[in-house]
Amino acid sequence: MAKRIYLASRSARRRELLRQIGVGFEMLVLRENSPRGADIDETPHPGETADSYVQRVCLEKARCAWRRVEERKLPRMPVLAADTSVCIGEEILGKPEDARDAMRMLARLSGAEHRVLSAVAIISEGRLESAVNESLVRFCELSKTSIRGYVESGEAMGKAGGYAIQGRAAAFISSLRGSYSGVMGLPLFETAQLLDKF
Repeated sequence: MAKRIYLASRSARRRELLRQIGVGFEMLVLRENSPRGADIDETPHPGETADSYVQRVCLEKARCAWRRVEERKLPRMPVLAADTSVCIGEEILGKPEDARDAMRMLARLSGAEHRVLSAVAIISEGRLESAVNESLVRFCELSKTSIRGYVESGEAMGKAGGYAIQGRAAAFISSLRGSYSGVMGLPLFETAQLLDKF
């Protein structure tokens, strides 16, 4: 695998997962909320499917991060970018805007199966490769009290779909078919396969 890479993500979970498989990395952070605006517009396009959306956003992050490497004349190392989306039907559940939005999302997921799509891309010297992992997650029926308590814990904020599988929300999940690390935000099998190619 690549000896060292740039990670184009602020996610503590992605850092933890890369360390788990022994990948050395340096952070290469893209702008999210700043006076100059975000580097990547993560608004879904009209009619865009969840599958197309997660791959597009991931590839845009990778390309943007590589431009940063070139502009800043940084040492040339592969850049890893990732994006994770939670969807139920064709509805994409992004990061909650506020507590009320988080409660709406969790009520939507209650007692239902949803898809978690986790895309990963690596770019270096004009070469770009990506992969998408799909996992199926089913939530048990959640009471309004459970939802409110979870949202009040603060864990829902900043997470696609309003939950973190590695946190308290693990108690909501009655079944998972797919990649636990993918649901966390970085599918390690696909990541390792891509890193081997670089």
